[in-house]
Amino acid sequence: MLSWIVSRVENAKNTLGFYEKFSYALGDTASNFFFQFFAIFIVYYYTDVYGLSPAAVTTMLLMVKLWDWISDPVMGIIADRTSTRWGKFRPYLLWMAVPYGALGYLMFINPDLGEEGKLVFAYVTYILMMTAYTAINVPYGALMGVMTTSSSERLTLGTFRFVGAFSAAIVLGMSVRPLVRLFGGENEMLGFQYTMAIFAVLSVLLFLQTFRGTRERVSPPPSQDGHIGKDLLVLFKNKAWLVMVVAGIFTLASVAIRGAATVYFFKYYMLDDNSSFIWIWDRTSFFITTGAIVFVIGVIAGRFLSNVYDKRSLMMFLTLSNAIIMGLMFYIPNDDYWTMLVVNALASLLAGPTPALVWSMYGDVADFGEWKYKRRTTALVFSAAQFAQKLGLTIGGVLPTAVLTYVGYEANMAQSETALMGIRFIFTWLPAAFAIIAGLAFIYYPLRDAQLVQIEKDLVDRRVAMTPAIS
Repeated sequence: MLSWIVSRVENAKNTLGFYEKFSYALGDTASNFFFQFFAIFIVYYYTDVYGLSPAAVTTMLLMVKLWDWISDPVMGIIADRTSTRWGKFRPYLLWMAVPYGALGYLMFINPDLGEEGKLVFAYVTYILMMTAYTAINVPYGALMGVMTTSSSERLTLGTFRFVGAFSAAIVLGMSVRPLVRLFGGENEMLGFQYTMAIFAVLSVLLFLQTFRGTRERVSPPPSQDGHIGKDLLVLFKNKAWLVMVVAGIFTLASVAIRGAATVYFFKYYMLDDNSSFIWIWDRTSFFITTGAIVFVIGVIAGRFLSNVYDKRSLMMFLTLSNAIIMGLMFYIPNDDYWTMLVVNALASLLAGPTPALVWSMYGDVADFGEWKYKRRTTALVFSAAQFAQKLGLTIGGVLPTAVLTYVGYEANMAQSETALMGIRFIFTWLPAAFAIIAGLAFIYYPLRDAQLVQIEKDLVDRRVAMTPAIS
């Protein structure tokens, strides 16, 4: 009788209500208010607004990210060993929400410290911000792996999550440049400061709602000890995890490179003068906004595609197709803005399903590790995704500024033909090359959807078998 009850409880873990999925999605809206802001604007802000040289920014981004490579797995280890009345991962949404928002705003307060002082301030505030980002986002990502035991339901949760994430991208695309103009006028520095204040407050509120509206339901096996070495050994024996890390690094590098190049591409190649184009939007904002809207449509469509196609095959096709289209944008002339919009929309539509698929696959990787090695390391597995994001952001920040330095870029000046060619390259073929490598990495991904169904069933049966019998 008790085994039957436990089995019913395990099955009940498979289905989540709309309110809980929506609350979880708001956490990635909060995260992407910063992630997308940094991906699109931080390099431009540091070079053209804050006044640092591209070489200095390149070095800073690389040095700051070295710390992230340590902090992400450490945070995963800490989160896996956290035990509170709220669970393992949810408490960090409560504890870190305010520091996260405050440090994001602090990056843009722009104290008058002189040239060397400004660089030191940028280093300190950026590393503190990325530490807070790790402390809240590793547990947030891991939370997805313990809200339900179902791979299919996690994919639905991932769909909700990335509708939330790219809703943030839509809001940013629509509002950042208009808000900077509104609050700062000709003073972009002041405009960025007030704009970030708004998104910092919103981020805090949204993370708190995610804490309030979600629950943890999946626990490690009761016999599992807290041995860190065993966790790491199991992790590196998990081939599926290794493939996801490699693919994640190259994917996020592609996204970050293109995001960092967008403002430069439109300012210097498309000759966007920051004036209104449609209502409150300039050409750059309209390009970012339409791409983000179509991306969300792709996110939603991905849930239906995954019912027909194996996740691994779908990831390969979508990633490689998106890469080719990105590269072909190199050949669109700068006076053909509408073709640029349409082609970007197609690329965004193809890329849309991939984030939800990827994060669902990380949950599958955690299940596979528990199934094969009898150890569940949810946060450590998901910290790999965070690590991939950070390393991808490092590459995405370092390479564009390195290329800009190499081709002789000068901020706020008419660019040479060589510099323009470099800007076009980092907006199109450079991110496309990284996306191609990411797509090909999935050739080595060992898990198939049919196998995951059996793994899910076996784990439920195993948990039932571990339930003590009533004497």
